[in-house]
Amino acid sequence: MKKKNLYLFLFTSGFCFLLLNCKKDEDLPPPVVPVIKVEGSSVERTTSPGILRFVVSLNKTTTVPVSVDYQLAEGTAKAPADFTMANGTITIPANQVQKEIEVNIAGDPNNNRGKNLEFQVQLSNAKAGAIGVNSATGIIVTENGTNLTTDNAGYSTPLDYPGYTRVWNDEFAGNLLDQSFWNYESGNGSNGWGNNELEYYTNSHKNSFLSNGNLIIEARKETVSGFEFTSARLTTQNKKQFTFGRIDIRAKLPVGKGIWPALWMLGANINTVSWPACGEIDIMELVGTYPARTHGTLHWKPVNGTNTSKGKEYNLNSGDFSKEFHVFSIIWKENSIEWLVDDNLFLVITKADVDPANYPFNAPQFFIFNVAVGGNWPGPPDANTPFPQRMFVDYVRVFQQ
Repeated sequence: MKKKNLYLFLFTSGFCFLLLNCKKDEDLPPPVVPVIKVEGSSVERTTSPGILRFVVSLNKTTTVPVSVDYQLAEGTAKAPADFTMANGTITIPANQVQKEIEVNIAGDPNNNRGKNLEFQVQLSNAKAGAIGVNSATGIIVTENGTNLTTDNAGYSTPLDYPGYTRVWNDEFAGNLLDQSFWNYESGNGSNGWGNNELEYYTNSHKNSFLSNGNLIIEARKETVSGFEFTSARLTTQNKKQFTFGRIDIRAKLPVGKGIWPALWMLGANINTVSWPACGEIDIMELVGTYPARTHGTLHWKPVNGTNTSKGKEYNLNSGDFSKEFHVFSIIWKENSIEWLVDDNLFLVITKADVDPANYPFNAPQFFIFNVAVGGNWPGPPDANTPFPQRMFVDYVRVFQQ
């Protein structure tokens, strides 16, 4: 090949190669931009103002800043009572992957307990990035507040009776449970305290606290130690025990399928003779499926067998036991016990009802107050059972002659 023709061939081939490898900009793949997401957040409300922080993040770093607009929106939380309404633009600097949106949360001087409050943040108009998750929920946690009020309407009994001396009482005044009187029992026992109950008992103020002159035991739907519910079980074991007298307990009860509040007593010698030989006095039990009905019962060890009992139900003429306070009483004498609701006598059990078994009820007993969830008697809650469930106890009083 002549040199002239060789140069022409090389020039033509190179030009064709350039033509084959040159593409228009619109034919090139778009640059990969980072994806933006916003995450939900929560903050516990206190008596002082606080900050809730939403995290806005990228799935990868980039060499240029990424920005996105945000707007807060009300839900059950309202502005300005619960949070400060805001909008704006947040910019994540180059080579970084996240930035926070700070929201001012109003304090509550009363620290009221109630349902948690929610509001939203929404993203729009991204620059140098693409929005993946464009909204998230902020939760103002109010369910752990220490102030909870309830209507005080209902039956009441006197602070003293003629012929009796008040030997002990707890009016549940102040802010803290008196632990010189009360113990917290924790856990679930080996099998739901012998009843296959579903709750885990805690010593947390989430499950028991004092407010406005009431002891409040609260059952919640929350998972702790593998159990789906929590509650509280309080006793006076080794601190306050009594033999005979009149006992008044003023309480407002939780109701609903699977809910089992109880105000009761066990023999102080339970660690020696075990249950039911120690004897059990159920001053009040309620199975939540029957909200207008409570039960008074004795349990003891029969001559043959493991457990026997005798009791009776008490039914309200109208309403149910969650609507107002009622007073659950026993008049406990040697060889006999009477049960009353609002001073209405509905059950008497005597030593003759227990014979020929040993009668354990002429010996000291201590108190137990609890709200169980599920168990052999009430069965489990269902989707229609609301939570939290609360028992309010206004007072417990012991009188002796």
